[in-house]
Amino acid sequence: MARPGVYKTDVAKARDRLVAEGKNPSIDAVRAALGNTGSRTTIHRYLREIEAEESGAMPNKDRPAVSDVLQDMVAKLAERLNAEADERIAQIQEAAAATIQERDALIEARNKEIQVLSETVRGLELRLRNEQAGHAESQGTLQAARVAIAQLEERLSGAATRSAEQEARIGSLEDKHRQAREALEHFRTSAKEQRDQEHRRHEHQVQGLQVEIRTLQDGLTAKNAELLQLNREGARLSEQVTSLGSEVRDLKSTLRQRDQKIAELDAVTREVLDLRKRVAVEAEARQLAEERVSGLQKEVQAEREARNAAETARGIAEARAGAVELVLQKLEILRAPETAQPGVAEQGDKS
Repeated sequence: MARPGVYKTDVAKARDRLVAEGKNPSIDAVRAALGNTGSRTTIHRYLREIEAEESGAMPNKDRPAVSDVLQDMVAKLAERLNAEADERIAQIQEAAAATIQERDALIEARNKEIQVLSETVRGLELRLRNEQAGHAESQGTLQAARVAIAQLEERLSGAATRSAEQEARIGSLEDKHRQAREALEHFRTSAKEQRDQEHRRHEHQVQGLQVEIRTLQDGLTAKNAELLQLNREGARLSEQVTSLGSEVRDLKSTLRQRDQKIAELDAVTREVLDLRKRVAVEAEARQLAEERVSGLQKEVQAEREARNAAETARGIAEARAGAVELVLQKLEILRAPETAQPGVAEQGDKS
C-alpha cells in the first residue's frame, strides 16, 4: 500500500518528468522519482489509469490485461522472495548469534575454569616443591636424628656398662667394708681378751693398731663418700637414660609424622596428575567448540551468499518486469494506429 501523501497526481507528475527527461517511466523509475515511497502495485495501477486516460478509455476492471497480471505476479513473487529470504536470513542470524553467544559463554566459562585449574595446579606444584624441600630437610633431619640416636644408644650402652662396673665396684667396696668391720670386731674382741694380760707388753702394738684403725676408718669414710658419689652419678645416669628414652620417643613420633607427610605428598602428586589430565581434556573440548563456531560462521556466510543470490534474482526479475512492461507499452503503441485506421477509412467513404 502507498504511504500517505502518495497520490495519483504525484505519480502523473513523476511520469511526465521522466518522459520529459527521455527516460522510461517504469514502476521502479517512478517510485525512485517519488523518493522511494508507495508500493509498486499502487504505482502500477496509477500508471495504467493515467495511460488509459491518455488513450481516451479506462481499462476494463473486470478483465485486467495480461501485462497487469504478469506485473502483479512478478511484483508479488519478488516481494514474497524478499520477505522469505529476509525471514530466513534473520532466523539463521538469530540462531547463529544465539549459538555463538552460547559458545562464547561456554568458552569463557571453560577459560575461567582452566584459569582456576591452572592456578590450582601452580599452587599445588608450589606446595609440592615446598613439601619436597621440607621432605629433603626432613630426610636430613631424620638422618641426623638416626645418627644422634645411634650415638645416644652408644652412650646409653656405655652408661649401662659404667653403671654395671660401678655397681660391681660398690659391691666390692661393701665387701671390703664388711670384711674390715669383721676384722675390726675380731681385733677388738682379741684385744679385749688380751688387754688385761698384755696391756703393758702390747701397748705399742695397740697404739699401732689404733693408728691402723683410724686409717681404716678414714679409708671407710672415703669409701662411703665415693659410694655416695657413685650413687649420685648412678642417679644422674638414670635421669639421662630417661631423658634419652624421651628423646628417642620424640624422634620416633617425628619419623611417623614425616611418613604421614610423605604419604600426603604422594596424594598431592596424584591430584596434580589428575588436574593436568582434566586441563588437557578441557583444552580439547575448547578446540572442538572453536571448530563448531567456525562451522556456524561458514553457514552464516553461506546464508549471506544465498541472500545476495536472492537479491540478484530479484534484480533480474525486476529487470525482466521492466522489459515486459516496455514490450507491452510498445504493443500498445502499435495497437494505437490499428484503432485509428477504421476512422480514416470512414472519412474516405464520406468524401
